Amino acid sequence: MRIAYTDRGFAVAHPGGGWIPLAELGIQAAEIADVIAQSEGIASAISEASHDAEELHLLCPIVRPTKVLAIGLNYMDHIRETKSPIPERPVLFAKFPSTLNGPFGDIVVDPALTEQADYEAELAVVIGKRARRVSAADALDYVFGYSVANDVSARDWQYRDPQFDRSKGFDTFCPIGPWITTADEVPDPQSLTIRSWVNGEPRQDSSTKEMVHGVADLIEFLSRGMTLEPGDVILTGTPHGVGFAMKPPRYLAAGDLVRCEIEGLGAIENNCIGPFAERPEPHSRDSVSLATRS
Repeated sequence: MRIAYTDRGFAVAHPGGGWIPLAELGIQAAEIADVIAQSEGIASAISEASHDAEELHLLCPIVRPTKVLAIGLNYMDHIRETKSPIPERPVLFAKFPSTLNGPFGDIVVDPALTEQADYEAELAVVIGKRARRVSAADALDYVFGYSVANDVSARDWQYRDPQFDRSKGFDTFCPIGPWITTADEVPDPQSLTIRSWVNGEPRQDSSTKEMVHGVADLIEFLSRGMTLEPGDVILTGTPHGVGFAMKPPRYLAAGDLVRCEIEGLGAIENNCIGPFAERPEPHSRDSVSLATRS
């Protein structure tokens, strides 16, 4: 099952293509936790639906999470390209909810704030039920679904500050989408191809099997010290091919187009633009075409 957030609220993918707003199925959901709580009813309703599916503009499917967590240095190929030591335990930082951006929203790259904006294609894990002190053996039972994310990063601030939160925390720096694919359709999250492009040029091409700490291990680690709530998101790290590791480094600037794609989960595409004062009206240039062909 695929769940999206659209210009008509949450919607579920019709098996024949297009989307049906949950409201048309008699299901009310204001935030992602509401969707998760009613997921069985949504699956039942879509199997019996006689409503016409629609083409809708897709927005960020993560609405009002309590936490957006992220992991650094979690792919072996990325560790090799940066010549970093292998972390003994997951490197944790936060992406604040104000960073959340849609799958086709604009990434604001303000040269007054950063001259080293970078992309990071990542697998996003959406928690499906409250998790506290969960074992790795049981951890995947606590996953609602998966999505594609771009952990946009300001590298200059990442290496000036003693922690990552500011460099990863600018507004618009966390595009996610294009939808959430439920966990039952992803039998093994450690065998997915993950890729990114900038202006059509391939940059990242790897697999989630390169993770140092897999999804189950991350959930075990995180749930030891904090309660993971339904709708919380974990960004699980990025593979090799990021801009700052290229020689010479190649950073993002206004006018660039970044595409991130994960096998079976779809793709997100985001334009980079200048500061908010220059920001154009939101548009849906590819939200329908990309959604229907993924």
